[in-house]
Amino acid sequence: MAKIKITQVKSVIDRSERQKRTVQALGLSKLNQSVEVEATPQIIGMVRKVNHLVAIEAI
Repeated sequence: MAKIKITQVKSVIDRSERQKRTVQALGLSKLNQSVEVEATPQIIGMVRKVNHLVAIEAI
């Protein structure tokens, strides 16, 4: 599978608990933090739920 780089670009303050936990499950905890993960269907689904909080780029 391809790898993607996910970067948190907006804060989770004033977001629903579900969105906060999704960002945390992606491995992000701070603003402008990045993680590289495999682009599995589960990860893609999580990114779609919080796409307004993160930036995605293919590696």
